[in-house]
Amino acid sequence: MKYDIRIVLKWFAEHGLYPVAEHQFCDTRKWRFDFAWVDQKVALEVQGGLFTGGRHSRGPALLKEHEKLNTAAKFGWRILYTIPQNLCMSETVEMVKEAIDA
Repeated sequence: MKYDIRIVLKWFAEHGLYPVAEHQFCDTRKWRFDFAWVDQKVALEVQGGLFTGGRHSRGPALLKEHEKLNTAAKFGWRILYTIPQNLCMSETVEMVKEAIDA
C-alpha cells in the first residue's frame, strides 16, 4: 500500500507535528527516514509489505535495514515504526508525541 506524502504531512500538521519527509540522516550513505523530527532525533519508518513478502520481510533487504537502523541508533536517533494502514491514525500521532516528549 502506497501513501501520499502530502496527505501524511498535512495529517501530522493538523495534529501539531511537522516532520521532514525522506530525511537523509547520514552523510556517507543515502539512507533516509520516511519521516523525521530532526531536532528531537525521532524518526518514523513505514514498514510496508510485511504480510505480502515485501522488502521489509526478505532476508537480504532486512539485513540492510538493520545496518541502517543500527547506524541511526549510534547517531542517537529513536526510531518508531508503523505500517501504511496505520500511518494517519490518532495512535500514530500519540506515539510520536510521546517519543518527542520523552
